[in-house]
Amino acid sequence: MSAMRYSSSGVNKPIREIAYETLKNAIITGEIPAGVRIVETEYANKLHISRTPLREALRKLERDGLVEYVIRRGVVVRAFSIEDVEEIYTIRNVLEMITLPSIIENATPKDIQSMREKLKLMDRLMEENQIERLSVVSRNFHDQITAISGLKRVLRVIQGQDEYIHRFSAMSIAKDKRRADAHQEHHRIVDLIENKDLEGLHNLMCKHIESSKQSCLAALKEASVQKRA
Repeated sequence: MSAMRYSSSGVNKPIREIAYETLKNAIITGEIPAGVRIVETEYANKLHISRTPLREALRKLERDGLVEYVIRRGVVVRAFSIEDVEEIYTIRNVLEMITLPSIIENATPKDIQSMREKLKLMDRLMEENQIERLSVVSRNFHDQITAISGLKRVLRVIQGQDEYIHRFSAMSIAKDKRRADAHQEHHRIVDLIENKDLEGLHNLMCKHIESSKQSCLAALKEASVQKRA
């Protein structure tokens, strides 16, 4: 956590917003794990800010459901619940389905080539068992697909969920059983986009997102069992 600092790219934003975004990212990525107590003086010093904007950031994080106030403990990072995962994936599924017709219409040969290049890299990362890099490239692959739609307002809403999805997809891709199936689906997704097969793409994307959700839920349940043990 000593490396955590707020982004200089947000210099025109209020300090409370920069603190909020920095803490939100650290919580979602697991840099600040669930159950950790956020002590105001400690985190104000880490972020080089006063306690007032930090408190405002913490109130916003509480509204997001990422932290909670616990009696005699103060502000504590919440664990993601099964309900959280199901709700976020439901939102993502609906938004993804909205983009599909525009993706089919807008995808160019250059887009297809670019996606196939990412798939080749993912093939190699699969073979070398480089799971962390594979997770990053996989998310870039999905981000590229949705961006092809050009639906700016929908994309902004999707981006609001992306931090959560990135965390969950990393949990999902870490599961050996799901990893190979998901990668094969990535190849099929590009084939369907190239062939302008909207119905096939719709069916596969529904399956792909649902499988990712179930894999993430399994990982959460496994982690819960291990914690109790």
